[in-house]
Amino acid sequence: MKRSRLWGALAALLSLAGTSAAQEAPAAAPTKDKEAVTYQEVERGLYLGASAGPLFLLNPPATSGPRPFSAGQMAAVELGLDIGDRLSVGAVFSGTASKVGADCFAASGGTASGDFGMLIPGVTARLNVVGFADSQGVTRTYLYVRAGGGYVFYNPPELFPSVHDVLAFGGVGVEYYTRLRHFSVGLEATGTFLVPSGTLGFAVTPSLRYAF
Repeated sequence: MKRSRLWGALAALLSLAGTSAAQEAPAAAPTKDKEAVTYQEVERGLYLGASAGPLFLLNPPATSGPRPFSAGQMAAVELGLDIGDRLSVGAVFSGTASKVGADCFAASGGTASGDFGMLIPGVTARLNVVGFADSQGVTRTYLYVRAGGGYVFYNPPELFPSVHDVLAFGGVGVEYYTRLRHFSVGLEATGTFLVPSGTLGFAVTPSLRYAF
């Protein structure tokens, strides 16, 4: 009889200890989904751009003889920085090749004539004026204005030994930021003015840009 009571008391103590341990055990942490990695739909910041297209000079620089309309080509590379989603500033390096007749004398005093090129280091600034959102509410298309200037180095130098032109330009364009995030494509119409030779021109250039 005493042994039965002893076993009963021991079983009660073990049951009580198990209940107490179960009550003191910490609750299991609630499970939740792993947080998804998010990306910027449009990358901005430091960028590298390139553009190329036809260049037209209405009155190529010359000191004597005719100054006929000239069709040529131009290409440019640009390294810049986006300041927010509206303003960009950068350094640009352009190269051009213009075709003119042998009767178009430049500033060489008649010792050289004909086709010429220009190398133009300069600076530029662009302002996105109007933006348009896509079906997902992301603004990817912008209409912008751009302006800048640079110093002109002529080639061959014998054509313009005493001319120190400065290029001023301004243009309007459209740019689309693709779903590849880092890339954008655009199209721009630019007016150019060479000072002090008084040469007017314009260019139409597609462009490609990569933002780091």
